[in-house]
Amino acid sequence: MTEKIALLVDSGMDVPPSILEKDGVYVIPLNVIYKDNTYIDKVTITSKEIYDRLSVEIPSTSLPDGQSIHNVFNQIMADGYKKLVISTISSGLSGTHNILQLMSKDYPQLEVLMIDTKNIGIGGGLQGVYAKRLIDEGLDLPALKEKLEKNVIDTRVFFSIPTLEYLKKGGRIGLVSSILGTALNLNPVISCNPDGIYHTVSKARGRKRSLDKMLLVAEEFIGNHTSYDIGVAYGNSLEEAKEFAEAVKARLPHIKDFFFDEVSPALGIHTGPGVIGMGVQLRTD
Repeated sequence: MTEKIALLVDSGMDVPPSILEKDGVYVIPLNVIYKDNTYIDKVTITSKEIYDRLSVEIPSTSLPDGQSIHNVFNQIMADGYKKLVISTISSGLSGTHNILQLMSKDYPQLEVLMIDTKNIGIGGGLQGVYAKRLIDEGLDLPALKEKLEKNVIDTRVFFSIPTLEYLKKGGRIGLVSSILGTALNLNPVISCNPDGIYHTVSKARGRKRSLDKMLLVAEEFIGNHTSYDIGVAYGNSLEEAKEFAEAVKARLPHIKDFFFDEVSPALGIHTGPGVIGMGVQLRTD
């Protein structure tokens, strides 16, 4: 008999809505904090609302609150699940992984598998897609652990941003600070290193060159693989992202599944308006 296994992700992973709508998938949202109010990522605030207010105030983000986490765990158990995969954005960028791991110990009734994606945004989102696909195929927790942990190194996120201002103000600059300087119109391409920390993978002057470089480093990551999933995510840059998505499809002929969506409000705070990112997941089975 196939095990009944739930999947819990956080809102910073940008798991595609088509996956979030499936039975057995749960989301724990991050918090968006303004001086006068706290909002729930993707629930009580949208990316557009954040971008519209950035010139007035740059909010901060915080971990999910304890009560929200308890509510989700209780709902998972109420829905009849005794086994749970928890997949989160990189522990190198957020404390979400650690707090969910800690609080899961309050629920000994649940057998929990923790997966640190070492990724963020659509990169983590593709790992959520993969986890759900494997669960639906009927894999048990040991098999899921083996495949999902390996998949961490088979998945990569890349994103281009017009300015480093928001990463710097949000304290998420990571290893990117080495490229700060006086270069005119510098648009870096950023990824996560093996420890899940932001680092620069390419530098370009101007947006078009930056997007071209991003596609180039994605091609280098893909190498000779002939099957892979791709996701493109955007923030306040829909038309430009659509053009980029078409370029991706033209240059990468072996895409199995393709996803296109805007970044989460919480991620948009740290990357700022104009971010365009792509996730690449190599298919090995």
